Amino acid sequence: MKILSIETSCDETAVSIVEASGGLESPTFSVLGNALFSQVELHKEFGGVFPMLAKREHAKNLSPLLEKVLKEANLSKASGLAPEIPWNEIEEILKREEGLFEPFKNLLEKIEKPDIDIISVTSGPGLEPALWVGISFALALGKAWDLPVIPANHMEGHITSVLVGEDKSKIEFPALALLISGGHTEIVEIESWGSYKIIGQTVDDAVGEAFDKVARLLGLPYPGGPEISKLAEKARNENLPKTAKFPRPMINSKDLNFSFSGLKTAVLYYIRDAFGGKLENLTDRDKSDIAREFEDSAVEVLTYKVKTVLEEKDIKTLIIAGGVIANKKIRDAFLELTNNFGDLVLKVPTKDLSTDNSIMIASATYIKTLVFPELISKNNKIIANGNLKLK
Repeated sequence: MKILSIETSCDETAVSIVEASGGLESPTFSVLGNALFSQVELHKEFGGVFPMLAKREHAKNLSPLLEKVLKEANLSKASGLAPEIPWNEIEEILKREEGLFEPFKNLLEKIEKPDIDIISVTSGPGLEPALWVGISFALALGKAWDLPVIPANHMEGHITSVLVGEDKSKIEFPALALLISGGHTEIVEIESWGSYKIIGQTVDDAVGEAFDKVARLLGLPYPGGPEISKLAEKARNENLPKTAKFPRPMINSKDLNFSFSGLKTAVLYYIRDAFGGKLENLTDRDKSDIAREFEDSAVEVLTYKVKTVLEEKDIKTLIIAGGVIANKKIRDAFLELTNNFGDLVLKVPTKDLSTDNSIMIASATYIKTLVFPELISKNNKIIANGNLKLK
């Protein structure tokens, strides 16, 4: 099955063509073409993602990325005759996305319909203005090429991202997934593919969001997560004195939920009380010490909650996914945790697939169509849902 997948849930515009095979027992993915445009530099001045800017950039970049991916996959065959495409209907589909119709039309008029089986697109969760651009683009392609368009859950994409790459070890069920990103922190119990239950989640800030907010408190550039990690690593390598002390939020709660807003506030109060609330009073060593203690606190809470589940349930596979798993401290902590649980298999995505991408949307779609094959022939009504949940 050849899948054209589209991801526009936040500030990455991504398009891929992936060939999937093997079924549920041994799913295999071959990336035929892949292109991604990151908007990080554009959002730096805002200290975070500005939704309407993200929306505009998605509309600007989707057609060029599609053209690039088709060429990379050797599926961009020039059209000898103008293809019969219902342009009036497509213009209606794309009318809400300023600047999308003309480049879309220019591209499709010069190429033949590619050898693709289905189109998939992220429908949530994420920023709804950004999601709608990708959905409209996918629906327009489906109309132009008479192909089914299937919605994908971004979080299921993160789960299935571990299926892509050189690690071919099989996922045994029941499995447990910890999904950690700038917008989400969730513990998901997986009985089988397509059967998900959220058993723990943040009650306020996601862990990645907390990293970014603490980075701002320390005067570090956006995105702040990697900057915090660099300073924390420096503190450990130089064995700096441990001066800052922060709480481990909800570590003793009776549930599996998280709270990172209070941890961020603890950093704010520490800077206020110890340094008069002025950044200029902090040395580089002070910042490194704060970053280390903050990171240690976040990692300790994450691993403790997961450990609690592993001790109570017979989990066969542990999946850690989402952008924050790029953090070395977190990766190392879960590797160490896994070693304490015998035959437990740890699965993490490759670094390239940790952050938002369209390859994971293709992998999620393949799994979804195997579990629910009726989706391929169904006329799926797709709407953007910023708060879409796994179920």
